[in-house]
Amino acid sequence: MTKTWTKESILADAEEKNVRFIRLMFTDILGTIKNVEIPLSQLSKALDNNMMFDGSSIEGFVRIEESDMYLVPDLATWLVFDWAITENETSRIARLICDVETAQRDVFAGDPRSNLKRVLEEMTEMGFKQFYLGPEAEFFLFKLDEQNNPTMQLNDHGGYFDLAPNDLAENCRRDIVLELEALDFEIEASHHEVAHGQHEIDWKYADAISACDNIQTFKLIVKTVARRHHLHATFMPKPLFGINGSGMHFNLSLFTSDGNAFYDPTATSGLSDVAMHFIAGLMKYATAFTAVCNPTVNSYKRLVPGYEAPVYVAWSEKNRSPLIRIPAARGNSTRVELRSVDPSANPYLALAVILKAGLLGIKEQLATPEPVDRNIYRMTTEERQAHNIVSLPASLKEAVDKLAASPDMLDALGPHIASNFIKAKNQEYKDFAMYVSPWEIEKYFTCY
Repeated sequence: MTKTWTKESILADAEEKNVRFIRLMFTDILGTIKNVEIPLSQLSKALDNNMMFDGSSIEGFVRIEESDMYLVPDLATWLVFDWAITENETSRIARLICDVETAQRDVFAGDPRSNLKRVLEEMTEMGFKQFYLGPEAEFFLFKLDEQNNPTMQLNDHGGYFDLAPNDLAENCRRDIVLELEALDFEIEASHHEVAHGQHEIDWKYADAISACDNIQTFKLIVKTVARRHHLHATFMPKPLFGINGSGMHFNLSLFTSDGNAFYDPTATSGLSDVAMHFIAGLMKYATAFTAVCNPTVNSYKRLVPGYEAPVYVAWSEKNRSPLIRIPAARGNSTRVELRSVDPSANPYLALAVILKAGLLGIKEQLATPEPVDRNIYRMTTEERQAHNIVSLPASLKEAVDKLAASPDMLDALGPHIASNFIKAKNQEYKDFAMYVSPWEIEKYFTCY
């Protein structure tokens, strides 16, 4: 992804690679990838930023009387997918990730990608040059039935770092890796995760916008390749009771023109004052940004003790039970790992609230509490209280209420996104609260 693309080079690449259709992709407020597909004949028009679409049909975008919107392609995101339109053809499909503008050619306040750029501008105004993200996205693979519908039957019963025959998804993971590498992802590791049927593929960090683009591309590729193997890939945080859920840990680093702002070779820990303030900011606002980083009812089935997911707001360099872990690497590899984020999150919104929280920690010179190097899951309530350790919200409703009560986190989303996000999530929780689940039938039907 290092090539600099221009309109002319994209048109030439499309012709050379026999591209017939182009997906103009963007992400809605809920994190769903959307696209308008155009034929090659319309590519030049799209590259001139003149492609319109109906925004009123997209969740949380605009009202019907404001529907006309523009898709503005980011030329750096030009990719030609390594699959043919049909089995016997050599023609290809490409994609461009787009920002969204209003009919008046203003930046659309409801576009998550543009909103992240707004928060990044606040970062540069504070003297920082770049914010990097290295995500660790986990997913499950389930079998499809004869009609190609997803089942709840896992593809394997392997465990952490298992290989065949216990890990029956090796070939699928390899094909995913090959597909990603063909799209210039620098893959660092691919392995079976702790739970049966659970997998993780890690790739190299990138700047904030590119990293979020990569997450969306990654999800698309994983689901597409899984289908070829007659499997269904899901990024649902907790698809099965009694086993670990899927997280998407965020490895974060902040740079100035002099290098990694989190690193101080003179400090005993190697962590700079900037890093400590950033950590303090994350801790202060963690309960408020949880609704964005864990945005579904199902997210809170993962955030429970006993399954390696963080529940408590604390930090450490030595153990993985707190919300925040500091990996051992130093120098330009110094980073902060936020462990609560799950793969149902809209990455652009999640990174916006996380960055805002960290920047506020730096602005306010917040003091970081002492690290907690014990296994917090084994601490008593009294011990946690003695260390001032609070818990993350236990439900989507609690998380949304805390978000709504935080002016700073609402500002990180902007008024349009914040109001539409909160409205959608309150409705989601209301629907869940009214649903009669199989558990309730099993528990109460014959007892009362």
